[in-house]
Amino acid sequence: MMRHLVEGLRGQGLLGGWHVPAKSSLFRARQRLGCEPLRVLFATTAKPMATETTPGAFWRGLRLLAVDGTCWDVADSEANEAAFGRPGNGRGPGRSAFVQVRMAALVEVGSHAVLDAELAGCRSGEVTLAGRLPRSLGRGRFVLADREFLGVPLWRAFTVTGADLLWRVPANRVLPVIKQFRDGSWLSQVRASSGPARHEPVTVRVLAYQLKGQFGGRCGRWLSPGHHPVGRPTVSGPATGRALLRTLGGGESVFTEIKTHQRGARVVLSSKTPDGIRQQIWAHLLVHHALRELMLRTAATRGLDPDRVSFTQTLRSARRGVTVTPGSFSP
Repeated sequence: MMRHLVEGLRGQGLLGGWHVPAKSSLFRARQRLGCEPLRVLFATTAKPMATETTPGAFWRGLRLLAVDGTCWDVADSEANEAAFGRPGNGRGPGRSAFVQVRMAALVEVGSHAVLDAELAGCRSGEVTLAGRLPRSLGRGRFVLADREFLGVPLWRAFTVTGADLLWRVPANRVLPVIKQFRDGSWLSQVRASSGPARHEPVTVRVLAYQLKGQFGGRCGRWLSPGHHPVGRPTVSGPATGRALLRTLGGGESVFTEIKTHQRGARVVLSSKTPDGIRQQIWAHLLVHHALRELMLRTAATRGLDPDRVSFTQTLRSARRGVTVTPGSFSP
């Protein structure tokens, strides 16, 4: 990999007497670097990049974001297993083949850029990790989430930032009608199942939806904060219908880009140490953010929706650019 990165520089006579270090030297250099510089670099550079002219990025002046989670398969070593754990095997009493790292992420819907992420062992819940993401929120954000994230403590943690929410509801959740609105939505209350929050319900607005035709047959319910006036938000408009469709799959399309196309399908993160695994994940997130920024700029020059630009083609072009034209693409 190092040879690929510097080959273009050698062709331009910029390497001088420098030679590619031995593999062991590169490993030691990565160990000295650690994961913290890459985490800080990601936190510094991973900012919202879509503008109000970006298709599907805003709704009624609110920037559309989504919360979702995934797991990374990592190298099977004693150190990694001790740090991250190994999920159980549902097919029998044995253990899963790989150690896993769980990640919860905040994604910008319009650009598919990951804006914030939390990493932990696979025994940590997605809801626990998502509870650390409100640090990246504020007014003017419209946060979408799937049904597994619905809970009173997490709901409050997100709403206290001033962000607007639209979260999917489990089908078995009972939502009594407190006040019915003309558009078919209604006010209700959500209570925690246990703990002090059980006696402090939150008021929500329930939005029933059904999408037909080109969207396929989908129906369900979403919640938004109860302070919204009638008509804001609704799910009948085309922009919101489109956002719903993107969110029904959560951040899965983003994770597919990173884990299947960028990392490689069925590829396991190779580091034998927890610090090295975190370093690799932050590096993947940095590269993905840079690729998505390139795609957004490319789409803007042609007046296109960024979704019309192929991620795999962009990835291939960036790889060629790194090896053939040094400096043309750099996270």
